[in-house]
Amino acid sequence: MSIKGKAYIAGAFEHPTRKAENTSVAALHAECAKGALEDAGLTFEDVDGYFCAGDAPGGALSMVDYLGLNVRHVDSTETGGSSYIVHVSHAAQAIAAGKCDVALITMGGRPRAEGKSGVKPKAFTPNVPEVPFERPYGPTAVNEYAMAAKLHMHEYGTTSEQMAWVKVAASHHAQYNPNARLKELVTVEDVLNSPMIADPLHLMDCCVVSDGGGALIVVKPEIAKSSNRPLIQVSGTGESPKGPMGGKMDMTYTGAVHSGKTAFEEAGLTPADIKYAGIYDSFTITVIMQLEDLGFCKKGEGGKFVSEGNLISGKGNLPINTDGGGLNNNHPTSRGGMTKLIEAVRQLRGEAHPKVQVDNCDIALVNGIGGGLGSRHGSATLIMEGV
Repeated sequence: MSIKGKAYIAGAFEHPTRKAENTSVAALHAECAKGALEDAGLTFEDVDGYFCAGDAPGGALSMVDYLGLNVRHVDSTETGGSSYIVHVSHAAQAIAAGKCDVALITMGGRPRAEGKSGVKPKAFTPNVPEVPFERPYGPTAVNEYAMAAKLHMHEYGTTSEQMAWVKVAASHHAQYNPNARLKELVTVEDVLNSPMIADPLHLMDCCVVSDGGGALIVVKPEIAKSSNRPLIQVSGTGESPKGPMGGKMDMTYTGAVHSGKTAFEEAGLTPADIKYAGIYDSFTITVIMQLEDLGFCKKGEGGKFVSEGNLISGKGNLPINTDGGGLNNNHPTSRGGMTKLIEAVRQLRGEAHPKVQVDNCDIALVNGIGGGLGSRHGSATLIMEGV
């Protein structure tokens, strides 16, 4: 069953804080939920479906109780930073199946206030199958992505200068976002001169660490059409995991190869139809690889594509992350899928900052990567249309 046109995004809210020293994680979720519901013209009493991931304290059961919800459907699918894109898909499926009418999706966290970052060794959970094989090597988020970047450079000739263009584009957009953590314009030279964190990734190739969160409201068509908000239709979705495959892993591609294909087929669209894209930007290499895997350029040509300025709104052929993205604006609780969705909704509504608003933006794509390109990750793709 296709979910095209079976559900709409009616509300969206991004928490303005970037450091939550005196707010609990549960409270961040609640404040985001309240903001998204108000944006949709709905209340907590209207919610009958709740979706959350591993950042929600106590999981779905605790959060439903904390938020005072009376729901008949919950989903706590966990795929890291791509979870919330998966949640939109699952919410649309649940709505189409009659399991709920108003779905609330929340995320939130405070890694900045808690002093967490991606350069520290990962915390491993006992009894997880891969732990005995991977823990001795001390993997971190940044060195896993650095391995993928180094291999991409070896295989395709991608350069550090080309990767830097992803950060340059993010800075062009972030200067217009009053809430962005980093608002200063940067050049390719600035990126290359920033400290090396994990070869070949410099400091400016890495996303920010920030607190905050966001929330979305997904509703059945009848509710969306009775509101006074612009109609944002869920048109196509896809999700796919990718792992080491017993040591036979190819780090030159992401799970977007599969999730993107599924989403485009369901939406009946192609990469040429996309006016705006929210592309997960945990690191600059993450963007280049997803653009290739989604079909916006040929494999191995992502570096050239971004260095031609294609990502900059008003100049390029495919504006991305016009809020500044995870590289400059916000990467709450190290899970950037939610903020990519929220900015895509702004673009489709015509509510992005005038300096970065894409002309005639009626079709948008969001892709998320949750996990590590050097180990295992979940990819999720969502295509939305303003109708």
